[in-house]
Amino acid sequence: MSASDRPGTTPGSHSQPRRSLAVCALIGAALTAAVDEIVFHQILGWHHFYDRATTGAGLLSDGLLHTTELLALCAGFFLYADLRRSESLAPPHARAGLFLGMGAFQLFDGIVDHKLLRLHQIRYGVDVAPYDWAWNLAGLLLLLVGVGLAVRAKQRYDEGGPPA
Repeated sequence: MSASDRPGTTPGSHSQPRRSLAVCALIGAALTAAVDEIVFHQILGWHHFYDRATTGAGLLSDGLLHTTELLALCAGFFLYADLRRSESLAPPHARAGLFLGMGAFQLFDGIVDHKLLRLHQIRYGVDVAPYDWAWNLAGLLLLLVGVGLAVRAKQRYDEGGPPA
């Protein structure tokens, strides 16, 4: 069923700002998880997702993280394609969602995984404080950019401005 077949809708008749934000937040979180897993787990080999057991358990946990991030990325892109197909993507909200998802993943990983649950540290054998500060400040910066973009997108949407 196309968007024009749905009762009361025509293609492009309305954008879906909340859905655009949520879909792109999913993509942002999955992208950040992929960068973390590829760069810090595989290329640099600084840690595994779960470092409190054997290397085999660490590798298994990395594989599960990689599977989850790929599924989230695929789901996010299918949902994004549906927004585009139905001409209901709200680009300013989508940009905000991307940064919100990236920042939320980074902060969750830095605070919950690293400090509260102690699943792993960014690096071992060094003073982790500078790494923790850099990790969490980067996440906070991404989150703040997302909040700023979301506020601006909402103001523009509430004023009836064109989606940009």
